[in-house]
Amino acid sequence: MAINFYFWLVLVPEKMVTKIVDLRSDTVTKPTEAMRAAMARAEVDDDVLGYDPTAFHLETEMAKIMGKEAALFVPSGTMGNLICVLVHCDVRGSEVILGDNCHIYIYENGGIATIGGVHPRPVKNNDDGTIDIDLIEAAIRDPKRELMYPTTKLICLENTHANSGGRCLSVEYTDRVGEMAKKHGLKLHIDGARIFNASIALGVPVDRLVQAADSVSVCLSKGIGAPVGSVIVGSKSFITKARRLRKTLGGGMRQIGILCAAALVALQENVGKLESDHKKARVLADGLNEIKGLRVDSRCVETNIIFINIEEGSGTTAEKICKYLEERGILLMQESSSRLRIVLHHQISASDVNYALSCFQVRGKLYNMKMATSGRIASVLKEDLRIPFV
Repeated sequence: MAINFYFWLVLVPEKMVTKIVDLRSDTVTKPTEAMRAAMARAEVDDDVLGYDPTAFHLETEMAKIMGKEAALFVPSGTMGNLICVLVHCDVRGSEVILGDNCHIYIYENGGIATIGGVHPRPVKNNDDGTIDIDLIEAAIRDPKRELMYPTTKLICLENTHANSGGRCLSVEYTDRVGEMAKKHGLKLHIDGARIFNASIALGVPVDRLVQAADSVSVCLSKGIGAPVGSVIVGSKSFITKARRLRKTLGGGMRQIGILCAAALVALQENVGKLESDHKKARVLADGLNEIKGLRVDSRCVETNIIFINIEEGSGTTAEKICKYLEERGILLMQESSSRLRIVLHHQISASDVNYALSCFQVRGKLYNMKMATSGRIASVLKEDLRIPFV
């Protein structure tokens, strides 16, 4: 009488997560001890009345760093971009030319239209985040037909370009757009949420990188890791108008020196760490690219953002991968059913990168085994013995 033995391989996910590797965004960083200490001892006063000394210090420093006359602290990058657009487009029905894949157009709740009455004219973004200059120029409305058309007032660029994978706009390209804007009597605004990342990656001083711009918004809570806020920079007259709009939008705050103190620490301590973030992003991207079923365009990884595409026919989804990794303490951003986003920041170590990559690798091996050995338990056992579980 034949006896059949059945072996079942039970894979138990590690439920006891002892560490969190948060790769959702560079906005998730926690204030450092130095930031908390600076916040605790910050000199403060009423900034709406214009007397907060720490806010004044931050704004003066940012204006100097960016090579502009003046600066203004605002609660968020969205408000910063909105204020800049509204200052430049001071007549309702004005038009701004911007990329069809840029942050202002997609992710800022349509505020320039709903609040400012500004008409967006999107022009196709290239894969590298640029917009063809001839397309920008072609989108400028003919002033002779102002009876029917909105009036073009502004051009917006984004550097780095988030939806293109954090790619950098060169100083030469930005200068050319600035020259074209001036030729037509237009203003140029740069959404520089991650402008310090671009400066480090390109090896160009940040003030030179934005020299052609009439205004720039700079996020303090992304790459450089401050807990809250952005700063907008421009001419003195521009910032005077921006201050009034900040108040109109509810962004005037009182003792903001507590927040600005942390931002000053971030400027001093974290800008220099961005190069390391970029190197770790490239290491992770190269490793992910070797996993069957995943694809990363390594050419696009210029700064701290990685997009992972799940190949058709791989049999898995972004949701399944996110769930598997979350059980192991790794947090990602799901962009779609077949796309994931990773963002590196100064609180992600080299060991964190190695841990995340090893979990991706194990996930890939387990899935490939399952597909290749369906119905062949003995083969599964043989292959699984070699898996380096983390």
